[in-house]
Amino acid sequence: MKQFNDKAKQVIFDHDGSADDFLSLMLLLSMEHVDIAAVTITPADCYAENALETTLKILALTNKTGIDIGISSFHGVNAFPAEWRARPKVLNALPLMINVETKPGATRMAESRNIIAEKIGSAARPVTVLMTGPCSSLVQAIEDNPGIVDRISEVVWMGGAIDVPGNVRTYNHDNSAEWNVFWDPVASHKLLQYQLPLTLVPLDVTNHVPVNIAFLKSLALQSSFLYSNLAGQFWATTIDTIPSYEYTYFMWDVLATSYLAIPEAFTIERTELEIAGKGPNAGQTYRKPGSGQWVGVARHVDKACFYNYLLGRFRR
Repeated sequence: MKQFNDKAKQVIFDHDGSADDFLSLMLLLSMEHVDIAAVTITPADCYAENALETTLKILALTNKTGIDIGISSFHGVNAFPAEWRARPKVLNALPLMINVETKPGATRMAESRNIIAEKIGSAARPVTVLMTGPCSSLVQAIEDNPGIVDRISEVVWMGGAIDVPGNVRTYNHDNSAEWNVFWDPVASHKLLQYQLPLTLVPLDVTNHVPVNIAFLKSLALQSSFLYSNLAGQFWATTIDTIPSYEYTYFMWDVLATSYLAIPEAFTIERTELEIAGKGPNAGQTYRKPGSGQWVGVARHVDKACFYNYLLGRFRR
């Protein structure tokens, strides 16, 4: 059985299998003050079997096998594009990954909603939930076990677009939503109603932290370190991100993950929000004074502090 550090923050990490989700997993694994209680996978920006393989390979590479893993069987409301979802298959073929042997039987796997509910309910102290994909599994866990709400110390979610345009470009939608919210706008709408200690890291702040070539060059200079080498390979696969003629990949999930370690680098605004559950603006995250749904929203980050923190963590 995994032994926890009594002084560490216990974290459940729910991700949806894209390149930046796995970079977030690496960053989380590098944090000495964090014990990962479970890793759960939402088949949103991935195909579950590929994302599971990548997750297991990273845990094997970092000698962190034995962490319980959850896999959701829920497939959301609005599917991510198929070409985005296939990305983990590319990651699994990278030089540092392709020959890593995985032993799925070495860790316990179950439905994500069940793993989340169990880990929160049985923890010795309140648990932090980090979500870098849709919030569906957490919402399902709370619906099944409402009492776990009081056992959650904080939910940190990379999601939403509040005062900036969304990144959803699809038929019959007004482009106001961010993809993690849009994938399951019904669950997203419910999440705010639980009045959890929720901190959103939306596009408003992630738009200011691109994965630029200067950062990748700095990372390459320390490629003798495993984390730097692997992170550089992962980020290199994002160069062809749409639009392919302009490098526009951002540190969406990685920024949200870093909040667990360097909250002092962020400016947080407390505001009342609502999320549209349906209609042409499904998934839109907007201000609604009087709703009583208070949320912490990351508005600004000290970019120099953030980039320096990343480079330091990946020198491992």
